[in-house]
Amino acid sequence: MDTGSPQDTGPDAAQGTAQGTAQGTGGAAGGEPVWIALPPGLLKMRRLLLVVWLGLITLAAGLLPGLLAGPAWAAFALPPLALLVWGWVMTERNWRSWRYAERADDLLISRGVLWREETVVPYGRMQLVEVTSGPVERHFGLASVQLHTAAAATDATIPGLDPAEAERLRDRLTELGKARSAGL
Repeated sequence: MDTGSPQDTGPDAAQGTAQGTAQGTGGAAGGEPVWIALPPGLLKMRRLLLVVWLGLITLAAGLLPGLLAGPAWAAFALPPLALLVWGWVMTERNWRSWRYAERADDLLISRGVLWREETVVPYGRMQLVEVTSGPVERHFGLASVQLHTAAAATDATIPGLDPAEAERLRDRLTELGKARSAGL
């Protein structure tokens, strides 16, 4: 059961929240951070990969034994098929659990369905901010932002962002990192 706080995860909510953060609001009036959800393209990509890989395994597990040993052996396709259905549901739950928020002094990244994990990355501790996009991510128009800090244990990644948002976030974090580390 997901015990995290409720969030708007639709594409319009994420876009509106991203625009509010991009304009420098940084948080709600009550001091709560403004959480930004990941775009739905990441869910679409992950589900496609799930269907491709587990679909091939399901076909192999059912077709080969069914043809070689008889139709009763085609039942070996049921476990990978059940795993595909379970993975379909869990992929969405995992996607909904990811969110991030820009605050005045740090970046918050929250994720996790059963075990909620929240990472706080102070701007002054960031050493490197990378935007990466593999071939599958590029096909879906996605990019990831990876943050490297002074402590390797606090390195963080925000996957599946729109490339423009990833670049905006990289530029903003780099700018804030330079401003905050000037006194060190």
